[in-house]
Amino acid sequence: MRIPNPESRIPSLMAILDLEAAACAAWDPIDLAKAFLAGGARLLQVRAKAASGALFLDTASAVVALARGAGGMVIVNDRADIGQLSGADGIHVGQDDLAPALVRRIVGDQAIVGLSTHTSAQLDAACGVPVSYVAIGPVFATNSKATGYDAIGIERVRAASSVAAARGLPLVAIGGITLESAPSVLAAGATSVAVIGDLLSGGDPEGRVRQYVRALA
Repeated sequence: MRIPNPESRIPSLMAILDLEAAACAAWDPIDLAKAFLAGGARLLQVRAKAASGALFLDTASAVVALARGAGGMVIVNDRADIGQLSGADGIHVGQDDLAPALVRRIVGDQAIVGLSTHTSAQLDAACGVPVSYVAIGPVFATNSKATGYDAIGIERVRAASSVAAARGLPLVAIGGITLESAPSVLAAGATSVAVIGDLLSGGDPEGRVRQYVRALA
């Protein structure tokens, strides 16, 4: 089964493999994916805003192969075509990307499809389209993912979780989340936290992921 149904829980940590962030931290993206998986991450999102399509596809395909061997899942950011070609488990899109209904026409009904939201109106709309989960953020201020929106804070996560739960959808929280704040985000009702920069802090992503997995268990 490639997709968790809406009633099931997705992993509490979504480790985002951002190619630009990896390069800034002097990590090869494949080595970073190996570190995430070795640390216990079982849901990876591959994100490559500035990479060529060829590089994105090569990276995503390699990460999918690694994740399969570890019993993990991979979501590709933005590019439904690359997700389909790489054999990824799903696609994550933003407000300005291809609509989820159109993504489904490319990847099919069994794929994971996630949608970013930043306001109450966007969240309400997202709960009415064919998605597997909805994301909300930025929870805290962040430099890793420019959204153009102000931080929403824990209480908005709590409110969003009620809306998502009423539709039977998992809620993924993203934006400025750290090891210290992640448990409080889950306590506010998020199903999962998506993390980019904090997994690279300290230079030991495998160890950092392992800390997250323990803290969020």
